[in-house]
Amino acid sequence: MEVVFGVHSVAEAVRVRPGEVDHVTVLAGPPNPRVAALLEQCRAARIRVAHGSRDELSRMTRTENHGGAAAFLRERRALALEDLLQPTSGAKRFLLALDGVEDPHNLGALLRTADGAGVDGVLIPERRAAPISGTVAKASAGATEHVRVARVTNLVRALEELKRHNIWIVGLDERGTADYDQFDFRGDVALVLGREGAGLHDLSRKTCDFLLRIPMLGAVPSLNVSVAGAVVMFEAARQRRRVADPRAAGPDAAEMSNASKPRKGLGS
Repeated sequence: MEVVFGVHSVAEAVRVRPGEVDHVTVLAGPPNPRVAALLEQCRAARIRVAHGSRDELSRMTRTENHGGAAAFLRERRALALEDLLQPTSGAKRFLLALDGVEDPHNLGALLRTADGAGVDGVLIPERRAAPISGTVAKASAGATEHVRVARVTNLVRALEELKRHNIWIVGLDERGTADYDQFDFRGDVALVLGREGAGLHDLSRKTCDFLLRIPMLGAVPSLNVSVAGAVVMFEAARQRRRVADPRAAGPDAAEMSNASKPRKGLGS
């Protein structure tokens, strides 16, 4: 059974997957306004609610950082790469591939950003990477209920498969030769982010069509992976939003229509 904790995460699970929620447990005692709203949401969805002590919730969730609420759900169906490659509404695809992000808080933050930036799906390797857990769901503020996540056996092979579907593979690496904001993200793109500290694996780096960097003006050479991912994902979202909204395109509308071609000279 899947356990989701934190008021935001539980509320999103109840809203998005009410039929899969077995029950919700909240901290005993007078509820604060957020928990009261959650209880009303559970009543409307006819979801059973139990009450427990702080220690009981800690045992159930295996953490003391449970926020006073936990939901117990049927395990969600695991997605495969093929699910992310299914035809969409016609818009250019924007995917995120995580090359071994092991910190659940970083993963949750990246999924929250991916949801906000309009990412169509996220690829995560099955090994040496954080799984989708209650901690990830809480760190994502419920975004795990909305972002499509596929677990892949081998990330490099998955990236090669994306290439066969005409998706550009763009890695973020401090050794990149072009700044992230000089790249054209308006086509079919998969952004690849590396591990905390070590960055991209060598094979992943070699598989990328382009390597981009975030220029750093201080003494520290790089950003935390979740922060770096947010910077680049929202730059991509900014560019892609201009394509989706003709009113924002202005005099560059003709150029924007050629979205499938990346700018030249941005190779690794």
